[in-house]
Amino acid sequence: MISAYLFDLDGTLLDTETVWVDATRDYLLSKGHDVSREFCMPIVYGRSWFDVYDDLVAAFPELDMGLGPMQAELDAFFYEVRARADVRIPGSVALLRRLAKTAPCCIVSGSPREHIADAIEMMDAADCIAFYLGASDYPAGKPNPSGFLMAADRLGARPADCVVFEDSAVGVAAGKAAGMKVVALALPLHPRQDVAAADLILDDLDKFDPRVFDPA
Repeated sequence: MISAYLFDLDGTLLDTETVWVDATRDYLLSKGHDVSREFCMPIVYGRSWFDVYDDLVAAFPELDMGLGPMQAELDAFFYEVRARADVRIPGSVALLRRLAKTAPCCIVSGSPREHIADAIEMMDAADCIAFYLGASDYPAGKPNPSGFLMAADRLGARPADCVVFEDSAVGVAAGKAAGMKVVALALPLHPRQDVAAADLILDDLDKFDPRVFDPA
């Protein structure tokens, strides 16, 4: 029996994963580092903000200004890029609204909490979300399963009775390591991620039928 649904945010509920990639590139360009989107992809895609910070500082030690100041600068680029983009993923939000009527739903994201709160408001989905966990709420980012396990514990659900929705390779790995069922969103025009380990791969989450995991 499915007891809970756990959603990633960036790239799963909203098309903001690529916004983060472009914002990170713009940030690095502003610091004099002529990097490509391909350089930024593995640093950013599906990863916790803390891990992103560590990787950026490892690559460019002069950027070691502290988490808060770097986040403030990156945020400015993020909101600038997002303002120019259509970040809606209609099928994903439709699924969230449908599933929230049947079982608790939460968000487990590597983004800062304020970004998650802003995204929930943008989706007008506060009534669908039991709670959300951001990068500062759990000890290690994906592919570590700690965020998903913390969410399941808070919901009082067995991991085996939880379904995770993800779009990244590290997110899928985290969900599987947590012992949960994992559904991967593979949008046709998005950068390819190795999500083969997922139990189910869809190009539109609104196609998801809970009976695939809960035949009864």
